[in-house]
Amino acid sequence: MKTEEFDYELPDELIAQIPIEKRDTSKLLVLDKKTGEIQHEVFKNIINYLHKNDVLVLNDTKVLPARLIGIKDKTNAKIEILLLKELEKDVWQTLVKPAKRVNIGTCINFNNLLFAECIGINEDGIREFKLSYSGNFYTILDQLGSMPLPPYIHEKLTDNSRYQTVYAKNIGSSAAPTAGLHFTEDLLEQIKEKGIKVCYITLHVGLGTFRPVNVEVITNHKMHSEYYEMTDEVAKLLNETKQNGGRIISVGTTSTRTLEAIMKLYGQFRGCCGTTDIFIYPGYQFKAIDALITNFHLPKSTLLMLVSALAGKDNILTAYKEAVNLHYRFFSFGDAMLIK
Repeated sequence: MKTEEFDYELPDELIAQIPIEKRDTSKLLVLDKKTGEIQHEVFKNIINYLHKNDVLVLNDTKVLPARLIGIKDKTNAKIEILLLKELEKDVWQTLVKPAKRVNIGTCINFNNLLFAECIGINEDGIREFKLSYSGNFYTILDQLGSMPLPPYIHEKLTDNSRYQTVYAKNIGSSAAPTAGLHFTEDLLEQIKEKGIKVCYITLHVGLGTFRPVNVEVITNHKMHSEYYEMTDEVAKLLNETKQNGGRIISVGTTSTRTLEAIMKLYGQFRGCCGTTDIFIYPGYQFKAIDALITNFHLPKSTLLMLVSALAGKDNILTAYKEAVNLHYRFFSFGDAMLIK
């Protein structure tokens, strides 16, 4: 299967640059994965497509304000680093701009509140830094850092909370689980009042989620690995839902990858934590989820391949073409899709 098969035309003006004013007023394209039938809705009406025995599974990860700009010791050159993953206490894997100015031993000062020394150089421009500071690291990060918005967003984000879900809790992501950005606290309460159960898992989203597929044959693509957690309580609820014939509706590709990874490992849901590099593309047989709420994804991306596995590549590309024609907003701050 070739990467080229997952390409589509998207005018630049349809890439959403800022969040919509009210989270739940974005457009919603509803796609029937069996028939290919398409309906057009407003997101808050998603409640009409949820049934009493359904369980909604959301990713409660919280985005780190992980983009930092500091001054290189001795030369005063401006250096930008992006925290990706804490490897051990105060040792972080990072992306650096400009990387060529940072070698082992390079020290960077962030407003005299945080200091970073480069202690390792890896492939793909990755650098490892040992951080030093006084006080609480996350408090300092809130003061110094900005949100690591995807490279296709060029507008400045004026309110950091708009790149967090309203239920964000467990800090550790380099990017938001953007399908969840459409939910408000009120909408979640209405969903619960209708008898639909809502539960939370955690997957810390890595920047690899934006990495394009650069190989010709998709199976040659190397997936990034991400950390996930599921509690015993959530596992019990999901197993009971399966046994009772209810639907498991995943909010976002991150929740989907977690659920499918656990089911693939154990044949059922289980309280656990670990890392997954699961790659879902057409031909994959879904064992965990029945429906998916998601955003519109980049051409030739692993996320587009995942939704194509669920709904069929032709159905997805037809739906995307219709969304383009109707001026839907695309990507992180864009509109939503329900695949049912």
